[in-house]
Amino acid sequence: MSLLDVFDIAGSAMSAQSVRLNVTSSNLANAQSAGGTEDSTYRARNPVFSAVIQSLHGDMASVGVKVDGVYESTAKLKQEYQPNNPLADKDGYVYLPNVNMVDEMANMISASRSYQSNVEVLNTSKQMLLATLRMGQ
Repeated sequence: MSLLDVFDIAGSAMSAQSVRLNVTSSNLANAQSAGGTEDSTYRARNPVFSAVIQSLHGDMASVGVKVDGVYESTAKLKQEYQPNNPLADKDGYVYLPNVNMVDEMANMISASRSYQSNVEVLNTSKQMLLATLRMGQ
């Protein structure tokens, strides 16, 4: 693996954490949105990542992080009795998303710190590459 591969790895990790931040933001924005049915109510979403290591002829050709997809949570929705709500069903219940605010805030902090760590990796790699180039002067 060359020093240039570090840029690919850190860049793909930053991209993956950006997706994670966007999904978390969407979850937080929709945390209090009520629905009249289970099918129409927002469900928490979570990104799934995987490591990418592909080799061509024994050499590392592609490494990094890949976003496999964003999947909806299968956790049960919350039901709340609100008979005056226009979205209420015939029994007076509305459905609330299965978003856990504490988990989402922890996710946001973790994704932000991971993103920042990868920025530091890029900066350090750049400094090392520049120092290596200066050695030849």
